[in-house]
Amino acid sequence: MILAAGRGERMRPLTDTTPKPLLRVRGKPLIEYHLEKLAAQGIKQVVINHAWLGEQLVQALGNGKQFGLEILFSPEPEGGLETAGGIIRALPMLGDEPFWVINGDIFTTLDFSALPRELPAGIVAHLLLANNPPHNAHGDFAVQSGMLQAATGSKQTYTYTGMGLFSPQLFSDYQSGSEQFIRLRPLLDSGIENEQIAASIISAEWTDVGTPKRLAQLQEYP
Repeated sequence: MILAAGRGERMRPLTDTTPKPLLRVRGKPLIEYHLEKLAAQGIKQVVINHAWLGEQLVQALGNGKQFGLEILFSPEPEGGLETAGGIIRALPMLGDEPFWVINGDIFTTLDFSALPRELPAGIVAHLLLANNPPHNAHGDFAVQSGMLQAATGSKQTYTYTGMGLFSPQLFSDYQSGSEQFIRLRPLLDSGIENEQIAASIISAEWTDVGTPKRLAQLQEYP
C-alpha cells in the first residue's frame, strides 16, 4: 500500500494544485519511483489511498498497466483518515497476509529487495528506520536487538522512514474497511510495549519530502 492521502500543508503552495506524491524529483513524480521498484520486485497489486486532489492521482496512474501493476484506489473523505485510518479503510483490499506500507511523499535510493518479506510469529510489524535528518534530530524510535524501542533516556535514536511490513493483526481492534480518523503512532507505541514490532536501519539515501526546500535540495543531485 502506498499512502497518498495527505494534504501536504508544509509543501504549499506547490500542493495547492498538485498532490504531494505527484511532485517531481529529477524529472519523475515521487510515487512513480515507488511503483517501478515494486514492479521490479514482482509485486502485482498496489493499493493507493487518496483524499486531497485524489482525482489527479487516479488520472495520472490509471489502472497501473504502464508499470506492470494493478492499482486499486482507496478513496477517503476530504481531509483523509490519517495513516492508520487509511490502512484500516483499505484492509479489505489488502488481504490477510502482511503487506508493505510506503509513504508516497518520500524519496529513497533503497532497492526494495531490502524490504522485509516475512514477520516472525508474534510480530505485527517491521519498520525501516534511518539516521536522523536535521529536521528530526531527536528521532522517533530506538532499536535494540532488532526490536523497536521507545526513544527514551540516552538511547541512540532513529527516524521512521515511512516504509515497513505490516500485519493486519496490528489493526485488529478496528473494523476492517471502516472510516475512522486514527493515527499510527499510538498503535506502534502499544506494539512496542508488547514487544511485537521489529525494526532495522537503512543506509540508503532517504528524504521525507516535507518542505519545498527539501524538494529543491533533491533536484541538485545527479
